[in-house]
Amino acid sequence: MSEIINFIINGGVVSIVVFLWLSLYFIVTIWIYFSKSLTILSLEKIEHDSLSLLLKGESNIKKESVLSKCIRGDNTARLLPVCKSFAELNITKGLSTLSIISSTSPFIGLFGTIVSILKTFSKLGDAGSVNLNIIAPAISEALVATAVGIFVAIPAYSIHLLLKRKAYEYISLIQREIDILKLKTS
Repeated sequence: MSEIINFIINGGVVSIVVFLWLSLYFIVTIWIYFSKSLTILSLEKIEHDSLSLLLKGESNIKKESVLSKCIRGDNTARLLPVCKSFAELNITKGLSTLSIISSTSPFIGLFGTIVSILKTFSKLGDAGSVNLNIIAPAISEALVATAVGIFVAIPAYSIHLLLKRKAYEYISLIQREIDILKLKTS
């Protein structure tokens, strides 16, 4: 933790911007995870209940179901894929943001590291005599930015994959409902 504080204090404007940028990325990642997880969980329950009703032989699904808006007499079979597309679009919002965060975080951290190393070498050039006791701590401090970038990227990538899988399961649930509804209307 002290390395991060030293990186921010000694690094200057670029270090502060890099750290704030990565902090924002981390907050957005956590926010997307919790908001999408809760959304998917509640929507999945509704669709699971609707599927259960259909499997029991009932002709109606829950009115909260995304497919309830598409059930309209003779047009039902043609409208169901449209409702599925809207559900898919809605459930996958935010996933591209996680993908961007997971792929750019290490580069932002690397940028901070490079700027810090350049600043360190500039100071060392002005100092005259240089030894390992001076260089090692400065480079170690500079590498903190890369470590923070990777620290942000790993959860973003993992959360992206988890939410992508949950979205797939949700859409598969809707597809099963569509299959049953099409059987009933034909």
